[in-house]
Amino acid sequence: MTGPGGLPEQSEPGRAGAPEATASGGTAGPGRSRGHPAPSEAPAAAGPASAPPVAAVPAPGAPAPGLAGALPPAGFAFVMATGIISTDAYALGPAWLSRVLLVAAAGGFALLTVLLVIRLWRYPRAVLADLRAPERTFGFFTVVAGADVLGVRFAAAGHPVVTAALAAAAAVVWLALTYAVPAGLLLARERDSVLGGVNGTWLLWVVGTQSLAISATALAVSWAAAANWLSVLAAALWGVGIVLYLMLVALILLRWLTVPMTPAALGPPYWILMGATAITVRAGAQLLAFPPGLPAIGAVSGLVSGFSFVLWSFGTWWVPLLIILGLWRHVRQHWPLAYETALWSVVFPLGMYSAATFAFGHVTGLAFMEPAARAMLWVAVAAWAAVAAGGLASLARLARGPVAA
Repeated sequence: MTGPGGLPEQSEPGRAGAPEATASGGTAGPGRSRGHPAPSEAPAAAGPASAPPVAAVPAPGAPAPGLAGALPPAGFAFVMATGIISTDAYALGPAWLSRVLLVAAAGGFALLTVLLVIRLWRYPRAVLADLRAPERTFGFFTVVAGADVLGVRFAAAGHPVVTAALAAAAAVVWLALTYAVPAGLLLARERDSVLGGVNGTWLLWVVGTQSLAISATALAVSWAAAANWLSVLAAALWGVGIVLYLMLVALILLRWLTVPMTPAALGPPYWILMGATAITVRAGAQLLAFPPGLPAIGAVSGLVSGFSFVLWSFGTWWVPLLIILGLWRHVRQHWPLAYETALWSVVFPLGMYSAATFAFGHVTGLAFMEPAARAMLWVAVAAWAAVAAGGLASLARLARGPVAA
């Protein structure tokens, strides 16, 4: 299977060649470490043993051939991770790194957009199956966040028209997903409970929402005449994102405490627990940077300042726990550490933590935050380089073809 930018990924639950989802929300199949057998499953119906092979028609939800067919719902996470580090480097340096990553993010966004359009056109049943799968459907919010993160970087470079176009497209996608996804889970789910499908990708709903708030604040800087209504929009989206975070974290903790935890289920997207707090703090910092005379800002400034500091603290608290969970998965449970698209959902929170820490420290005068932001920027750069190298190595293996047994 391929990931963002045509890079192959190791696995994705619910797709061909990936571990199959179990009733507990974990997975079974290739990659499971010894000593962790998969739960028993009903055998699939099979035809006579002597039946000749025939050309298979992809089942709904199965990845179709080619890059577009294999594009995962969360494929735009590459753009999110690359774009936010470019924005960090624009503010903190070096400038050359910011420009290189901007080119990579813009190129990746263009390629992924083309692949997504092809997938929607040629494989609508597979897209519909992704939308109906609770463990994958929230991945589509990376389209929203990717467009907004890239647009904000263009705004910093002095291209607000590009920012507005990307934000408008992101808003349309967000409006469609923010009602269609929960409505589908409530009214058209295929099983009694979707709790086993709850994972870190659900928090991409928060990330997409707050990314729109940040886009609104970025546009207000360039278009002062529209600052009043853009401030209202940004404050409203920030508030929605706060409530969504509290609600979704409660669901994730409920899933952790009631559904058996497996190494397969405890994947990289849980880093969005920290990333969602970081982007909320970044959006809050952008709101606090508005002129205080705007009515919407005057109404919420105290709440935004206090809640943003609380969420920054909570996001910082998440980091050691997420590292512990990762060590349990890969060291204690021997889950293989190899490239997969989901690894970009680790890089993005690291970059966003740096951006949020710098922005909030600057607007509130908390001087200790700038050194912390600079340090985290290089952690994010190292993570980006490692994941990109893994993706390129995976692509090279794919180009060489399968190795004979």
